[in-house]
Amino acid sequence: MDKEKARIDELIELINHHNYRYYVLDDPEIGDYEYDLLMRELIDLEKKHPEHLRPDSPTQKVGGEVLKGFTEVFHRTQKLSLSNVFDEGDIRDFDNRVKRGLGVEEAEYVVEMKIDGLTVVLNYEKGLFVRGATRGDGIRGEDITANLKTIKSIPLKLKEPVDLEVRGEVFISKKDFEKLNALREETEEPLFANPRNAAAGSLRQLDTSITARRPLDIFVFNLERIEGREFATHIEAMEYLKAVGFKISPYLIICKGWQDIYGKCTEWADRRGSLSFEIDGLVIKVNNLEYRDILGSTTKTPRWATAYKFPPEKKMTRLKNIIVQVGRTGAITPTAELEPVRIAGSTVSRATLHNEDFIKEKGIMIGDMVILQKAGDVIPEIVEVVKSERHGSEKAFEMPKNCPVCGSEALRIEGEAAIRCTNASCPAQLKRSLFHFVSRDAMNIDGLGPQIITMLLDKGFIKDAGDLYLLKGRRDELIQVERMGEKSVDNLLNAIEKSKENGLERLLFALGIRMIGQRASKLLAEAFGSIDRIKAAGCEELTSVQEIGDKMADSIMAFFKLDQNLALIDKLKCLGVNTEAEKKEIIENPNFQGKTFVLTGALTSFTRDKAKEIIESFGGKVSGSVSKKTDYVLAGEDAGSKLQKANELGITVIDEETFKEWVERRE
Repeated sequence: MDKEKARIDELIELINHHNYRYYVLDDPEIGDYEYDLLMRELIDLEKKHPEHLRPDSPTQKVGGEVLKGFTEVFHRTQKLSLSNVFDEGDIRDFDNRVKRGLGVEEAEYVVEMKIDGLTVVLNYEKGLFVRGATRGDGIRGEDITANLKTIKSIPLKLKEPVDLEVRGEVFISKKDFEKLNALREETEEPLFANPRNAAAGSLRQLDTSITARRPLDIFVFNLERIEGREFATHIEAMEYLKAVGFKISPYLIICKGWQDIYGKCTEWADRRGSLSFEIDGLVIKVNNLEYRDILGSTTKTPRWATAYKFPPEKKMTRLKNIIVQVGRTGAITPTAELEPVRIAGSTVSRATLHNEDFIKEKGIMIGDMVILQKAGDVIPEIVEVVKSERHGSEKAFEMPKNCPVCGSEALRIEGEAAIRCTNASCPAQLKRSLFHFVSRDAMNIDGLGPQIITMLLDKGFIKDAGDLYLLKGRRDELIQVERMGEKSVDNLLNAIEKSKENGLERLLFALGIRMIGQRASKLLAEAFGSIDRIKAAGCEELTSVQEIGDKMADSIMAFFKLDQNLALIDKLKCLGVNTEAEKKEIIENPNFQGKTFVLTGALTSFTRDKAKEIIESFGGKVSGSVSKKTDYVLAGEDAGSKLQKANELGITVIDEETFKEWVERRE
């Protein structure tokens, strides 16, 4: 495997993981700026090496998923994401592409604030608000109408009886965010990482009364569709929206030429701290709406707009100490304790140091003055050490040779950056693995928070996840525990009992197999149908599942070789926990039944995920690579190496029109 392919594979795994954390969980692990750099590197590598382009690459889709609990909504028009620019050269190149596309010497742009919130789509009929949805993956989103109706700045009735659709950004102001977190601190609730995180979490509440209590606001930034009216420019359309009752995006700035745009970008990079709301950049749009139609879009982004992303804010502070924490997989992670410093809207006193290699690479010592940033205003990280500030009293840090919790030997496995505790029964690992097992996206056991789990462990009620399902036999003992009470115990036991019915994908995710997240758990459950089949699968069978690579397959097989894991699974089965996937009803269609498809190139009528869903609903299978076992290759525009391989192997290649005919013709 050449180094370019290896890096592409690594970037795809990284970005897909961060997409899930950001779009689905609202719990990002890296900031937008760091994410954008990863995406840009992947785009550049795929352009240079199209033979390594994978169908599961994040460059092939807009991103995002629909959460369970909300009705799925299909947008009337695709809600594209924006390309990004980072510097003067990028802005100049964007301006040149626009002028070439239009055949003009100068273009007029509108530059506006890129609000750091959650994008929503609002639909009005005869001036009445009828539906609101998240952007989702650009094709479909979540119906959150009830929650959006709680936002006071969203008009329920416009000043004209018009049919239209707009896009806007729901956000929480800096001041309201601080108040919200102060209140959560008082009630001992987890604090929100940033205003965007808070806004997104508020809109995804199934209880609208919770949303109503959150200080949400909105700026409408684009007219998507309107019946019976036409506008010449974006500015004209925005002025109309303001006139009929919308709170529109502030600071709409007219610019001509890339120099003018870049001047505004650098100006607002310095001034953003003066705003009452968070922004992470500026959006640059062609003002003339007819020009937008001429320029059109790619499959992912409009050619008439782009986003300038601010570089992360940086501050200097002192690193007071380095402590280590043990995670649920046994990884011992160093964390910097810092002199508190305010940066990007919040006070930071800790930052992850990732691993031993990171500390050595940066040359970090206890007592150092360090440069801190919150990339994308989210995750605090140390960028560099200010060595000129050293006085000689700084101390070198060494990772522990033994686990700080259980005292067992700590080892670094060859090829890995992490140092891990070797004791599978380590209390720290057990506690964190149980936190994960009961979490919302795993077994979703309501009422089993960290405090309750800690209490159950401390009192000896449980020693592993299986013991949770034995607690109903200890109901009387639980009622005697301080602060539990009969009602809360019964609610907890009912929630535990209900979790037995969860599908296989939730159980797989709950087991915490390394490298196997929610998406991979779902794919494995769909492909194998039972935990016993996954347990018996070899590397070739596992990697035949789309998106499951060699390293993931090795991790799965290693998990099912450990006696304690096999014992836990047997225990869960005996206690009635479901280990089978929900069986999908297969619609008869001989064009698809039992056939293996490979998707390549850009599809215009379907997203990749939708085409895969259609194939599987008819009893077919989608593979990530072309082989002699492939029956058909569905080729869209700009198909690459997979099409070439299909032709070499004599595999039948079909286009999108043929695919649609097969879907409609089922005999």
